[in-house]
Amino acid sequence: MPEKTMSKDRLPIERIAPADEAAILALNNEHATELSWLEREQLSFLLSEAFYTRRIGALEAFIMCFDQDARYDSPNFLWFRERYPRFVYVDRVVVAAEARGRGHARRLYEDMFEQVRRDGHTIVTCEVNADPPNPASDAFHAALGFAEVGDAVIDGGKKSVRYYVKPVTG
Repeated sequence: MPEKTMSKDRLPIERIAPADEAAILALNNEHATELSWLEREQLSFLLSEAFYTRRIGALEAFIMCFDQDARYDSPNFLWFRERYPRFVYVDRVVVAAEARGRGHARRLYEDMFEQVRRDGHTIVTCEVNADPPNPASDAFHAALGFAEVGDAVIDGGKKSVRYYVKPVTG
């Protein structure tokens, strides 16, 4: 049975299941500029390696995170792995256009922070595009307490990113 977290008058936060993959893939690829394009096989593999995956509603939003032990070759994930012995990396969080402004991303992060605490992790990491810029994501992560710890140019110079870390304590 899927794990659920529900607040009054809100859609539940549920674990991503195999039946959700087609919808996850479609929503991810609608936002490939901010994230990265995925094929079905890649998504299935990533979901199998993930530390934490959740969705809201049929698919108003989703989040996918990895811990330091994941078999994942993302240059951003590897940047953190080279610097931190134990961490949780937020690889992607997406809110469907029609569901924006409802607090979904914040709810997903707060639920993930609770899981991180339960599992004894002490830091959460992520990256945000600097070029192409994503000022809304920068502001969102700053409001959650993330601090910039580095930057990089990736994808053969097509993208530059800022790396963020947030301490998470009991």
